[in-house]
Amino acid sequence: MKNYTIQFGDWTTLQADAQSVRTAVFVVEQKIPAELEWDVMDAQCLHAVAYDMNKNPIGTGRLLPDGHIGRMAVLESARGSGVGAELLRLLMEHARVRGEVAVQLNAQLTAESFYSKAGFTREGELFDEAGIPHVHMTRNF
Repeated sequence: MKNYTIQFGDWTTLQADAQSVRTAVFVVEQKIPAELEWDVMDAQCLHAVAYDMNKNPIGTGRLLPDGHIGRMAVLESARGSGVGAELLRLLMEHARVRGEVAVQLNAQLTAESFYSKAGFTREGELFDEAGIPHVHMTRNF
């Protein structure tokens, strides 16, 4: 039985909860400068936020208009619960329903195996994003 729920919406609706997770994971835990975390694309994306049974946000991700999935983050306390995989699966399903034939993302190198398990394939060489090694990955439907 899942011990979380996932809500989808626009940035106006989910901003506070998505920001709390992204701040905890990217800014505090990974020490990414806050000014690199927020961008104009947030207003154009479909956002997903996972909540624990007490309605606290524990995970998030976004689907960009061009089929990219990004800003996937799960609080350390919720990792290993399946919430990240479910966020990814549902974001991919939204992309498929709206007519995308593939999705793509830039994965932190440490998360490459997580995305590989979901059917993503690495493309290209390692690159640096915000001081963290990343790989570009795609998944066709």
